[in-house]
Amino acid sequence: MRKGYNGLGYWELPKPDRGKEREWHTIARVSRTVPFGYEIDKENDKLLQPVFIELEALELAKRHLKQYTYKDVAIWLNKQTERYISSEGLRKRIKVEQKRKRSAKIKRELARRLKETLEEIQKLEEEGVGSYSNRERTT
Repeated sequence: MRKGYNGLGYWELPKPDRGKEREWHTIARVSRTVPFGYEIDKENDKLLQPVFIELEALELAKRHLKQYTYKDVAIWLNKQTERYISSEGLRKRIKVEQKRKRSAKIKRELARRLKETLEEIQKLEEEGVGSYSNRERTT
């Protein structure tokens, strides 16, 4: 054994810039499982209150995923928040959020296209292009 060698040693993920503070909202409870970053409301068990420290740490964890594995980031998240989340749970949570963001983006794009189409239809109806009118002929 080498002199001064104490195993693999201790490592810690670096702390990235915090950025802007976010505003977190109360959400409705839709399943038995309480998602990471939320806790059951004390007055109404059908609502979930945000736990700001956990949600902010989760946002930082998303940045760490660019360099580290889900397992490493889950361990870091557990130490930071003192609430357990497995690497698979973290992966699932991130995938669900990405899916919702993609879905919202697609829906916004479809809504924009629909609005443009409705404006074109209204314009064509006002101009009377491609239609006929029933006026009397004078022969």
